[in-house]
Amino acid sequence: MTTPTPDHKRYFIEKLGISERLMERCLGEALSAGGEYADLYFESVTSTSLGIDESLVKSASQGISVGCGIRVLSGERTGFAYTDDLSSERLLKAARTAALIASGPAKQLAHGFTHTETPTLYPVAGATSDAEISEKLKLIQRADKAARAYDSRIVQVRAGFNDELRRILVAASDGTFASDTQPLARLNVFVIAKDGVNTARGTSGGGGRVALDFFEGKKSPEFFAREAARTAMLQLGAVDAPAGEMEVVLGPGWPGVLLHEAVGHGLEADFNRKGTSAFSGLIGQQVASSKVTVVDNGTMPNRRGSLNVDDEGTPTQENVLIENGILKGYLTDKLSARLMGTKSTGSGRRESYQAITMPRMTNTYMLNGDDMPEDIIKSVKRGLYAVNFGGGQVDITNGKFVFSASEAYLIEDGKVTQPVKGATLIGNGPEALKYVSMVGNDLALDEGIGTCGKNGQSVPVGVGMPTVKLDRMTVGGTGG
Repeated sequence: MTTPTPDHKRYFIEKLGISERLMERCLGEALSAGGEYADLYFESVTSTSLGIDESLVKSASQGISVGCGIRVLSGERTGFAYTDDLSSERLLKAARTAALIASGPAKQLAHGFTHTETPTLYPVAGATSDAEISEKLKLIQRADKAARAYDSRIVQVRAGFNDELRRILVAASDGTFASDTQPLARLNVFVIAKDGVNTARGTSGGGGRVALDFFEGKKSPEFFAREAARTAMLQLGAVDAPAGEMEVVLGPGWPGVLLHEAVGHGLEADFNRKGTSAFSGLIGQQVASSKVTVVDNGTMPNRRGSLNVDDEGTPTQENVLIENGILKGYLTDKLSARLMGTKSTGSGRRESYQAITMPRMTNTYMLNGDDMPEDIIKSVKRGLYAVNFGGGQVDITNGKFVFSASEAYLIEDGKVTQPVKGATLIGNGPEALKYVSMVGNDLALDEGIGTCGKNGQSVPVGVGMPTVKLDRMTVGGTGG
């Protein structure tokens, strides 16, 4: 038997007075009316948010949030209650409230807790939350200055810095006992460029589960500012995107968000056990080109989507979802795993103690292929090269998606030529992957900006892919 790192355990037991005896009592109350499983999710979050607009500090806030969510599972039903008062009286009352969905004799707890050893995928000492707020303010002031210096046509700049330090403790009726301390930081830059009557926008940013010195290296405020300014200036000189079906090349890195939305959500187990996903019942079948392998990996050091343990206390892992085009499995939490007769993949996530757990992605990306990126471009007679994406949406039930490209170019006779504006990619996730004919050897992950929404909950995620060619895709645009 191992124990959590002392800092994780001391915070809840010594600072907040949450003893193992109290947790056992709460779980006992949660199962007092029956139910098959119950868990407690304790959370403490300290956060900072700073914003600068027109070189003036427009917002600055710091906050602390503490609470506990208590869940009871009975068949497919979930009983849930939460409290921001961690007194024994309020915790026990919340446990009794969550128990109301169950019926039957009281269930017995597992004999004692099994303490999960917490990996160390990200720094705790030296996390951004430890830094003075003045140091964080300097970062966005540097970004503002660098964006304005890029070109005189940059007429507006906004920059922001957000960070948090989240401490969690999970105790469950199956004996699970796990804790973690999770840092998270993100710097964002938004600019508007104007040239006569034409205006264009550009955004950039990055971060992860990192210490403040991350922003003193290659991914500095100046780097993100210049990227935001560059994309805005590019749009000023762009031509209207063509429309119709054509070859499409997706660039490495952030374009993996298309994979996340069009494929990843459809592979979350709750949609599949309910039969509402386009991928339901297809395990073992060919769902993509044989060149496509997709994984979801929560164990990558310092990545925005990574977690030492998920929000049910299960260690995260690397999950192969699609291998050489064959569907291998779904992302599961404890509820879906129990109902589907499998094991949790460490994918149980929640926005906060006030929300229930669902199967969610962590860092989702396509693995490298064997093609050289330049050869992929050369193979295209006439098509679109999509380097970066803005917003998008997908229908889980049929896999249909629409994405807007924030940076894209024409490919003509095997060469990247003019930048285009107003390009949208329209398709069906499972269908689109069947048209993947070339996969590059240049896998890249996003800069650390992803936030995924599902059923009203938002969680940090990562995406990525190498350069990929699709032989057919519908492009929406207003050009010829």
